[in-house]
Amino acid sequence: MTEMTLDHRHDMIASDRVEGTVVYNRQGEKLGRISHFMVDKASGQVRYATLSFGGFLGIGNDHYPLPWSMLHYDMDKGGYVIDLDKKALEQAPRFAADQRPDYDMEYGRNVYQYYGLIYPW
Repeated sequence: MTEMTLDHRHDMIASDRVEGTVVYNRQGEKLGRISHFMVDKASGQVRYATLSFGGFLGIGNDHYPLPWSMLHYDMDKGGYVIDLDKKALEQAPRFAADQRPDYDMEYGRNVYQYYGLIYPW
């Protein structure tokens, strides 16, 4: 392994390392894993991380778009932390694994509004 691979203090992370990263809530409960993230084509900014949550052994998981700004990387946990409990997540906007929503402005506003955030686009 290279020195860069061993050093986790860098500010940047490759997309293949984000996918699969565990997401915890503030209470330390594992909520799920990042299945993918959505990047704005024009600006290059990440808008959403999609959390895979629910189901059993990865089967029947739903996918929950989380505004990227909600995620905070915790070096000690080696994963992301969000200020959200499981009950709130269970009621959040979601879609099945075999579906993809239209990530249009209306969808974005609804997702951001659910989490009490202002849709910045």
